[in-house]
Amino acid sequence: MTKAVLGIIGGSGVYDLPGLDDLREEAIVSPWGTPWGTPSDVLRSGRIGNLPVVFLPRHGRGHALSPSDINYRANIDAMKRAGVTDLISVSACGSFKSEHYPGSFVLVDQFVDRTHRRESSFFGRGCVAHVPMAHPVGPLLQRRIAAAAKEEGVPVALGGTYVCIEGPQFSTYAESLTYKGLGYDVVGMTAMPEAKLAREAEITYATIAMVTDFDCWHPEHDDVDVSAVVQMARQNAATVARLIARIARDFPADHEPCPAGSDRALDGAIMTAVSARDPALLQKLDAVAGRVLAV
Repeated sequence: MTKAVLGIIGGSGVYDLPGLDDLREEAIVSPWGTPWGTPSDVLRSGRIGNLPVVFLPRHGRGHALSPSDINYRANIDAMKRAGVTDLISVSACGSFKSEHYPGSFVLVDQFVDRTHRRESSFFGRGCVAHVPMAHPVGPLLQRRIAAAAKEEGVPVALGGTYVCIEGPQFSTYAESLTYKGLGYDVVGMTAMPEAKLAREAEITYATIAMVTDFDCWHPEHDDVDVSAVVQMARQNAATVARLIARIARDFPADHEPCPAGSDRALDGAIMTAVSARDPALLQKLDAVAGRVLAV
């Protein structure tokens, strides 16, 4: 059995993870980053109870990176090299439904990608791969988050669709009404391509969407502004820390095989013939795809 290592990517307002014992900070591969470039920050590794936990602030400490400037490939590669088997993404989001009110959490299970400036795959010219994404969230991991939330008295909704926009601007009123009309639950700027890359790296992935506002569709609420989002995100941060601590304490020591196929997403996914594969790209894929490429 593979030993479980829990990864946490913290979004807006979540720049640290209190409660990590045996804390150490480490750069991955080299001081300047991974084969894909520099991650958002150094990884902070430690333990909660007996479980190894790795934390990375998505925007960097001090929130230096906009959603479009984050090196998602470097972040996921770094997590893979750190041995992460299960990855929880924490993201500040706007809500399109009254029942998802500011301060509540949504455990989304679907994504719609509306980004257009980001590298969304580890693969490409010289090694083409197509992984399945019908069910992007690991159901067992999602249920563990839900169970921990129940134990901690944290309000969560199980299931929902997250539409990821490019940003950094918030939605227009017309966009907000369109997304609401399509039945989406929340809007954010960071889950994509993060979820896609986690699947390519064969890491089980789940998202905790922290609702900070009602976007701009709601007639009884003001337009979204940074001060309101930051204030609610900071309030949510303490709840997130408590929730993560509970998840980690109750987490199994051995990684549970993912029913959504995360663990073996690359089986049969490589299209490029062995003779046509680019050796330079294969070297960069050593961590992400070494299992199937034997790099």
